[in-house]
Amino acid sequence: MSTSTSVRRALPILPVEQISSMKPELADVIEYRKSGLSLNWVVGCPLECGYCVRHLFDNFEMKAPRRLMSDEEAVSQLVSHRYFVAHKTPIQLLNRATDPMLPVVKPHLFNVLRQLDERGLTNHVLVITRWRVEPEDCAVLNSFKNLRLTVLVTHSNIANPKIEPVDSAIAAKSLRTLFDHAERYRTVLYWRPIVPGLNDSNADIARARELSQHAHATVFTGLFFRNEIAAYYESHGLPMPYDETARRKIMPEEAEQRILTAFEGDGSWGALFRKTSCGVAYAHGEADYNGHYGIRELCDICPPEQIARCAGAWVQPDLAAVTQEARELGAVGDIEVNDRAIVVEGLDEPPRYYLQHGFGYQCHDRAKPHHHRQHGRAPIGWKAENGTTPA
Repeated sequence: MSTSTSVRRALPILPVEQISSMKPELADVIEYRKSGLSLNWVVGCPLECGYCVRHLFDNFEMKAPRRLMSDEEAVSQLVSHRYFVAHKTPIQLLNRATDPMLPVVKPHLFNVLRQLDERGLTNHVLVITRWRVEPEDCAVLNSFKNLRLTVLVTHSNIANPKIEPVDSAIAAKSLRTLFDHAERYRTVLYWRPIVPGLNDSNADIARARELSQHAHATVFTGLFFRNEIAAYYESHGLPMPYDETARRKIMPEEAEQRILTAFEGDGSWGALFRKTSCGVAYAHGEADYNGHYGIRELCDICPPEQIARCAGAWVQPDLAAVTQEARELGAVGDIEVNDRAIVVEGLDEPPRYYLQHGFGYQCHDRAKPHHHRQHGRAPIGWKAENGTTPA
């Protein structure tokens, strides 16, 4: 799809006064997430997935996609952002407030990808969708010569239309189409959100195993269940998946073990990963850019060749270098570099992710520890090695 087509079908840009009335987090088009610097210059989505993070931004009722700025301004803000490093910082596009493959959004996605690619950037770029992808879209995605592009297809197999109104068969077809036509980009089956009793039956798992053969990697994860999402469930009479909410994603240990057991065997299933960046890196034949190798129990399901890649790239950074950068970012208290992660105090997520991607080494907040085997997830459904529930 050409830029001229994108301009012809341009989404309107919201008036300044309407943007100023939004939550500041939504009006700010750039957010640093663990999987990358996230650019969200289009907001509004008609798909109505009950668990969507749009609840957190008070814009779930905004169904018609609209731009907050031009595509050109969005690119300019991204590449001039204080945390952006050319060829290194992973990027996510339109993963917070719309679906990038909606017909009215897609031209703007392609336009921004084209602009980034024409700058010669080789950064990882992640695009997440659950909507329709056609062969002609794949031709556009294959046309980018520099970016390391990955399309992650969200597939849940949730049958309750009040929770998941989008038929998962749409995502399954898109996954197959993307995989069949992949040349320069890679495709990941994003199996999420997995909720015990809702979509983790033997049939659900068998479906995911079958689909994993039509992806370069499969990543599985649980439900992001915040207070705002719980309130939506309650007000709409939806079955509450858990008795409590959590800051991190919920993926109970028993559910994870059932999945891992089902994927064991003769190797006829696609490679399975717990973390997004692990799956993306494997799909591109590279070491994980988030340095998860330091959390060694994460690697127990990874293919041997991927473990070797990550081991070869993983280098414990120099404490003095880490300390200098962390202090410049505002870190207080003791700074530690151990055999698992950099540990800091006084830094929120964006500067921690900046350090993490810069050093290729996990960076944790001392006040929010990652418990052994829990893999950075909520403690709900987990027991510590001594049999107690982690704090």
